[in-house]
Parts: sequence; C-alpha cells; structure tokens
Amino acid sequence: MKIHLIHAPLDMCRFNRWAGNRGLIRNGSFDAGHAFHVLLSAMFGKGALQPFRLFASERRASAALYAYADIDEGELRSTAATVAPPDCLDVIDPDSMRSKRMPSHFEQGRRLGFDLRLRPVRRLHRDLAHPQLGRSLSRGAEVDAFRLEVMRRFPSGWADSAAASAGVTRQSVYAEWLCERFGDAVAVEECRLVSFSRSRAVRGDSGGPEGPDAVLHGTFAVANEETFAAILRNGVGRHRAYGYGMLLLRPPNKKVLER
Repeated sequence: MKIHLIHAPLDMCRFNRWAGNRGLIRNGSFDAGHAFHVLLSAMFGKGALQPFRLFASERRASAALYAYADIDEGELRSTAATVAPPDCLDVIDPDSMRSKRMPSHFEQGRRLGFDLRLRPVRRLHRDLAHPQLGRSLSRGAEVDAFRLEVMRRFPSGWADSAAASAGVTRQSVYAEWLCERFGDAVAVEECRLVSFSRSRAVRGDSGGPEGPDAVLHGTFAVANEETFAAILRNGVGRHRAYGYGMLLLRPPNKKVLER
C-alpha cells in the first residue's frame, strides 16, 4: 500500500473569505471541516486527500493542512491544473504542496507515538431514555461515547464527581473507544486526552449532530502490520472526511521499565 503524507500551507483569511462566498457560513454557524471537505473535493476529487487534519492558530492567518493520499504532490498538481475552480486555487496553491512517501513496512513491535483528533461517538442500537437529560435519545442517534457510558453506568442520574470516583472519565472512556477501533493493529501503551471541546457538525445543506471534538496523544507498538497500514491510510472513527481520524505518527514516549 502506497501512502503519501501531504502538506499544504494556506491562508485562513482567504479560506474564510472563500467559505463565505460559497455560502458555507450559515446563520453564523461554520464547520471548517465541512468547508475543507468541499474545497478538497473540488480541487482533487472526492476522498483524494482523506483523512486530513488542519493546524491553525487563532492569532495567525497562516495555517497548514496535512492529509494522506495514494498519490504524491506531482499527481495532485496535475489533477488541480485540470479540474480545480479558480476561486479554490486562491486558498491552496498546488505548487506549494509537498509530500513524503510513508514507509512501506512497519515491523511488528515497533513503538510509535501518535497524535489523533477524533469524534469519539457511538450510534444507538435502540431508543434510550434518561431522567437527567429530560428526553429520550432515538435509535440511530450519534452520542458522545463518554456521555453514553455514564448513562449506562448510572441509569438514575449522575454527577461528574461520582463518575470520576468510579473511574469513568473522558480520558478512560475515549482511550477504551480508541482501542476498540485499533483492534489487533497495535498494542496501546498509553493514551492521554490533551484537549476537548464540543462542536456542531454541518453535513450537506443542513445542520448535523453536536458532539465531542477530542485530541488524544500516546504511544503504541505495532502488532499487525497489514491492519495498521489500513488504519494509517483510512483513519480512525467517524467523520474522517471532515478533519477527524488522521493518525499522525510521532516519536514514542520513553518506555518506563517495570520494577
């Protein structure tokens, strides 16, 4: 499997102006992940740069987009030269894009650090009522994995302190959720929740679900090279086409020897 890590510098002021002109800011609501999905699809084809991750600072206009692709920057430039609308080229200049061919082999047992922005949610298989919410959640609803866990553990209601004393924290729940999705690909040594917020997704012409936006850092060891390569290329969890689930590799944390 050929995997290329793509880097594209961009100007957020131009991106925001483009999104406004395209009608992607509705009633004061803006989902940058959805806007980038529209932008990248128009320039390179649907799914060509997916999963992706935006790194932007609130105080600076300059930003960087990272993504995985099956082709390098040369082929992406060729595609953009043929099909990209002129207004999209004002946001991302294909000539400024760079790429790196990812290793074709990750030996079993190799330790790697990871950086993941995720939407840790679960879909309900049946209707679920909870007195503390004051309403029922319908089958098929997308629910924060942490909220769902405490609802199941404390069916008559909960307090954050009670959940924490029972060992039910966002970090523990999200780490378990992530391990489920890694499956046999890796053995997770550590997993830390480094940031958390909530946001509302925009999908198509209507508003989407409100849910968790979490960044997890940690270290794992490769256990199954084939399934690990698939996860690296395809991403983790839901909403991978909208800026979530890109598995960025980092140097591993120093391993602490057991005494």
